[in-house]
Amino acid sequence: FFDPLGFAEKADEKTLKRYREAEVTHGRVAMLAAVGFLVGEAVEGSSFLFDAQITGPAITHFLQVPDGWDALIVGFIAAAETQRVQIGWVDPKDASYDQPGLLKDDYYPGDIGFDPLGIKPEDPEELDLMITRELQNGRLAMLAAAGFLAQEAVDGKGILEHFSS
Repeated sequence: FFDPLGFAEKADEKTLKRYREAEVTHGRVAMLAAVGFLVGEAVEGSSFLFDAQITGPAITHFLQVPDGWDALIVGFIAAAETQRVQIGWVDPKDASYDQPGLLKDDYYPGDIGFDPLGIKPEDPEELDLMITRELQNGRLAMLAAAGFLAQEAVDGKGILEHFSS
């Protein structure tokens, strides 16, 4: 596998499992972010949310959310993360001090049991293929989201504005 900086050489199996958990999680967030950039800018001014008052580049949208909503959003994220931690991580009181963030032995990185559409394959080979695709799409989305952030920060224009001009 691709590891140009040699992180895997210096890591044991438990550490690699934590790396994979981080990669899957960041990839999922980045996939949502990449779609959010495009959709948020596409519906600008026509959304029923917040009286369609949120405008400009997507990197400024969260700052325009009315007071109180940001706390609700952060609370939702905290609840989701708490659930994920309870599913995948060993309770700190049961882990050694020199193994912070220890994942449970029976936990597969990223598998929190959330599959409302029933798309998780039963066949192990198909599951491996799906996991690989998710990782690759997540890596691409991380690059895309970083590019969107950088472009909007540099010139202050929304991503979709670049396609229309």
